[in-house]
Amino acid sequence: MNRFLPTGSCILLSALLFSSCQVYKPLSQAPTQPLPASFTNSTDSSSIGTKNWRTFFDDPFLVRLIDSALAGNVDLRIATQRIETARAAFEYSRGYLVPSVNAVVAAGVDRYGQYTQNGVGNFDTNLSENVRGDRRVPNPVPDYFVGARSTWEVDLWGKLKNQRKAAYLRFLASERGRHLVITSLVAEVARHYYALLALDGELEILQKNINFQQNAVDLVRIQKQAGRVTELAVQQFTAQLINTRSRQGQVQQQIVETENQLNRLLGRFPQPIARGKSLQERELPGQVSAGVPTQMLVRRPDVRQAELQLQATNVDVDVARAEFLPSLNLTAYLGLNAFRTSVLVNPGSVAAGLLGGLSAPILNRRFLKANYRQSVAQSQEALYNYRQTILTGFGEVVSSLRGVENYRTVAELQAQEVNVLGQAVTTSKDLFAGGYATYLEVITAQRSVLEAELALINTKRAQFLSLTDLYRALGGGWE
Repeated sequence: MNRFLPTGSCILLSALLFSSCQVYKPLSQAPTQPLPASFTNSTDSSSIGTKNWRTFFDDPFLVRLIDSALAGNVDLRIATQRIETARAAFEYSRGYLVPSVNAVVAAGVDRYGQYTQNGVGNFDTNLSENVRGDRRVPNPVPDYFVGARSTWEVDLWGKLKNQRKAAYLRFLASERGRHLVITSLVAEVARHYYALLALDGELEILQKNINFQQNAVDLVRIQKQAGRVTELAVQQFTAQLINTRSRQGQVQQQIVETENQLNRLLGRFPQPIARGKSLQERELPGQVSAGVPTQMLVRRPDVRQAELQLQATNVDVDVARAEFLPSLNLTAYLGLNAFRTSVLVNPGSVAAGLLGGLSAPILNRRFLKANYRQSVAQSQEALYNYRQTILTGFGEVVSSLRGVENYRTVAELQAQEVNVLGQAVTTSKDLFAGGYATYLEVITAQRSVLEAELALINTKRAQFLSLTDLYRALGGGWE
């Protein structure tokens, strides 16, 4: 029997192997839209996003809360486990590049028919004069092997190396994902903390107005006894006092709910939150700097994560393209092999082998084509996600930066309004005592100053929240 293929068969096999090597062209992507040179026509390169959160938030109560959140938040622990998953995937991919060696202890048995090649061959072998004693082949034939077997795919086209690269990029992306959770967590704790301080300020304002309104009720009752006003005036002042007290109860409930939300972020059961003075006693933030957009690209974890995921999907496309190319596989073994256990440890039982071969897909390559198209689609999706992340980040910075500036202007005007209305309350009381103003004018003045004070505290809250959002949008808080 001829052990070699005819020339025509070799030519046909080579042609089929060559045809299988035809792969798709490398993926080309449109360049990412360039960023504007600045956020608000400012070329100042300094950015609050580069500050450590311990420096940026100068409130010791808030710093302690953030420390507790970083230690106990459940979402952060989940993100940490995702990093461990990505790290394990990377370590797994590194194993592709080196041969796998397995220790093997195997035993088997085969019974050959008398009218088979092995059956006739073994029978004829046993008739030879060179075969004596334990060299005779039994039937059925046991097979014992003790040794090592190895398999290895030689990375001819960089497919395995690219798989490792993609896994490493995803590992880095998972770390950026953890940074993203940290920045969001720091900002969320700060937002809830400032919300608590604003609610504390509302309570102070309501309590102050309750005291004023109680005095007004006492005064109008005295005037009723003197015959200067009617019972209707007493009822109107009393109703206003009751309304303010009811609003105080609503704010107290909001404080409980906000404290519970903050405790959840800290990973603990509901309990009172220690905090500093209310926003009513705090100065508004001064001028802030956002730096240039390129700094945002470097610092924002979500942008860096989207960029790394884009790089990983691009590498996946290269891996999918390499699947169309032939792969070189090597198989080797070394050990003791015999059909009798009594001679298994005999030096003559030492066996070794090495087999190498090229394999490439020829027919039914639809699986490879589908995998390639899927990789291309995922790469394009990652590209659009990267662009969308940049657009979202830029918009968040501009909105928060404008919010800090605009709310500062609003707060200054509202402070002036509170001063004027405070004077109006004093004036209305004096006029009412002298008989030159009605009790309705006093009530209106008191209600107006209350609403103005509450509006001012809410504006200060909005500015502090905008500043916190700006810090997060610029990539601050993860270091």
